[in-house]
Amino acid sequence: MDAVSEDRLLDGRVLLRQPEDGYRAAIDPVLLAAAVTAEAGETVLDLGSGVGAASLCLASRVEGCRVFGLEMQPPLVALARQNIEINGFTGRVDAMIGTLQAPPPRLAPGSFHHVMTNPPFNAPEGTPSPSAIKDAANRETDVDLAAWMRFAVTMLRPKGVLTVVFRADRLDALMAALHGKAGEMVVTPLWPKRGRPAKRILLRARKGIATPLTLSPGLVLHEEDGRYTPLADDILRRGQGLS
Repeated sequence: MDAVSEDRLLDGRVLLRQPEDGYRAAIDPVLLAAAVTAEAGETVLDLGSGVGAASLCLASRVEGCRVFGLEMQPPLVALARQNIEINGFTGRVDAMIGTLQAPPPRLAPGSFHHVMTNPPFNAPEGTPSPSAIKDAANRETDVDLAAWMRFAVTMLRPKGVLTVVFRADRLDALMAALHGKAGEMVVTPLWPKRGRPAKRILLRARKGIATPLTLSPGLVLHEEDGRYTPLADDILRRGQGLS
């Protein structure tokens, strides 16, 4: 593996060891974790969990929830396990090696209150990243978006909640992948600044529910001078949930 850096999330409350080059967790997993409506006593599957950024942020915010991370790249799982230990979440957060085609046996379908995921953003076509780890994290391969969403919904209990962070320009593909599987969708655009097109969205949906979609006002991330907006600062630094 490449060299490893030690970074901080949630204003230093979460220490994150991650590769210096290639795929690196930024604000997407923090926002994803903030959008999950888990409560104490509930179980959460972090699908494509990487080094555990979203898992650790959620465990830091919601005491008493149990988070299971599934990641196919062994080097990232090794770092996730280190991050779980150094942040004091042993016994509350697990990091497991597995794929959607061959998940660990203890991940039983229909057993989770929540699934959160930051699926590969890029379609198979296009120029691959020079980093194999980054390319595997960001590009659909033999498991496309439809298969990713099908697995996520399968792991949920009836009326369980799926939370996704994804590219805004592929929202149509995401909704198509969930058609007939989940409803009561809430789409939250993530505006870089006021008046700028959204590059990311958060989508929350419930398994087996047919209620129509709701488009929320969204979250503006930055002021014109580059500072976080007060609400974004509450989420990204103070660990507040995104309602």
